[in-house]
Amino acid sequence: MNLPHVAIVGATGAVGVEMLLCLEQRNFPLGKLTLLASARSAGKRMTFRGEEIEVKELTHDSFAGIDIALFSAGGSISQEFAPSAAAAGAIVIDNSSAFRMDPDVPLVVPEINPATAKNPARGIIANPNCTTIISLMALAPLHEAFGLESIIASSYQAVSGSGAQGIIELEQQVAAIVAGEEVVSKIYPRQIAFNVIPQVDVFTENGYTKEEMKMQNEGRKILGFPELKVSCTCVRVPVYRSHSVSITAKFSRPIDADAARAAYAGKPGIQVVDDPSTKLFPVPLDTTGKDDCLVGRIRKNLVLDNALDLWVVGDQVRKGAALNAVQIAEIL
Repeated sequence: MNLPHVAIVGATGAVGVEMLLCLEQRNFPLGKLTLLASARSAGKRMTFRGEEIEVKELTHDSFAGIDIALFSAGGSISQEFAPSAAAAGAIVIDNSSAFRMDPDVPLVVPEINPATAKNPARGIIANPNCTTIISLMALAPLHEAFGLESIIASSYQAVSGSGAQGIIELEQQVAAIVAGEEVVSKIYPRQIAFNVIPQVDVFTENGYTKEEMKMQNEGRKILGFPELKVSCTCVRVPVYRSHSVSITAKFSRPIDADAARAAYAGKPGIQVVDDPSTKLFPVPLDTTGKDDCLVGRIRKNLVLDNALDLWVVGDQVRKGAALNAVQIAEIL
């Protein structure tokens, strides 16, 4: 594909804005850029490479001449409009959950399974869930070297994972508490300010939330490992941006912390930040606005054989969404 015509669907949303930034910062070799959004956002102007581009209303006829369509406007929009984009000849890279578990749609993390992005059967490629991406960036190099068997994880997910309204609710609640006023919760089921909420997404019949099951279902597909066992608890925390995940990973071969650190050497997109003697470990502020995920607190698990505990942090808006999509476009 030579100097492709790229479209961003949902261009005015948080991930759409980040996609635009990634395209510019990575000097993506596009020939033309089209920005698409809902009718209420049409007419807005956004800056790309020093030029203003007008946002157009998304319709089923928006994709003539488009080579790559980056979707980040929610699952219902993707289900409605992605087939139209593919039918018009575009390759869709979709950030929603609409197509992730479709057996004919590749689910891609470029550092892990890039070959699956080529020649998608339906013309659609799915971007994984942000927590799944961040976790697998730390786990894939270890799986390659030691053979992953199971994962027990707890995530600490930033409010921006709920969109701009999540940030607004946190800010309003903090202000209300400081002023001694009543706290109002609209986005979250409980107060998020100075609190943590052990629910991300809706609960399913087995007692886990959809977000928690994504770690198992998407992880199996990305790694090509249908026997992978995962138990996960996803928690919303009062942090603006970047998700953190505490992981206990069990392997089929012996492993220790030094061997794990060695396995990360030269692996793109993941950096080891791990020196307990100097209190060096990753925190969300270290990854916000950054491309790479960071892993630390690497140590042998004291309960399970051939198991490690580790802590991984990544910007869920960037690597967990926008950057991952742009990297897939770079493969194409």
